[in-house]
Amino acid sequence: MKLVIIIPAYNEAALIGKTLDSLLAQRFSAEKIVIVDDGSTDQTPEVVLEYAEKNPSIQLIQKSSEAAHLPGSKVVQAFNYGLERLDADYDILCKFDADLIFPENYLETVIKAFQQNQNLGMYGGFCYVERNGSWELENLTNKDHIRGALKSYRKDCFEAIGGLKTAMGWDTLDELLAQYHGWAVATNEALQVKHLKPTGHTYSAKAKYKQGEAFYGMRYGLALTAIASGKLAFRKKSFKLFKNYLNGYFKAQKKHLPYLVTQDEGAFIRKLRWSKIKQKLF
Repeated sequence: MKLVIIIPAYNEAALIGKTLDSLLAQRFSAEKIVIVDDGSTDQTPEVVLEYAEKNPSIQLIQKSSEAAHLPGSKVVQAFNYGLERLDADYDILCKFDADLIFPENYLETVIKAFQQNQNLGMYGGFCYVERNGSWELENLTNKDHIRGALKSYRKDCFEAIGGLKTAMGWDTLDELLAQYHGWAVATNEALQVKHLKPTGHTYSAKAKYKQGEAFYGMRYGLALTAIASGKLAFRKKSFKLFKNYLNGYFKAQKKHLPYLVTQDEGAFIRKLRWSKIKQKLF
């Protein structure tokens, strides 16, 4: 199986070398590693070019972009920009962040999982962050969810879901749509990836309502939005975030923003979400 990696990067000169070193040291080699420099103002492109000169599998693509980091839109736009310019075929497509250190068996394990289960559409490990000198699970989501930092897709599944949406919540929506189309989604707790920067630390002030907008766009409805907002705010230890998420939902509703999914997809998503809530309660 051929595996390609696309890495959106913005001002990652200090860290992207560590990510590339860990990917080049893998026991299974990627067919292509595409880094999309999203208008960096530091030395990110120069660092990547140094690697590309020595490793033909690495390719730098440069994209002009606004500096404001709105969750979802900026990173997915950069990813899609790289995908449109990809000059290699693939069986497995990976979207990785530029601040990760992968264990040397990561890609090998990913490939084996897809080979062993033909119904597997998405797969990934877990992010760990350094706290007080030790690496701890970045516990922002359930363990059945693949973090946006390290997504891997079977090509047929990726095409079935229509690619990635340029919106906050894209990394939840892709899994929901994969299941809507009959694909399995799986995680592997043994695949522990070092995440060198905490999630969301670069988000701009404009981003505070985006999560609520995402819940609206995925047709959660108010009840599910309130539950999901409360759960996420609790994990991040901020009641203010709960209010921001709900405000984002109501603002999207008032503006009649376009939905991210069809009515049928929305009905499936709500049913799936409620069933998982019931499983945890009972």
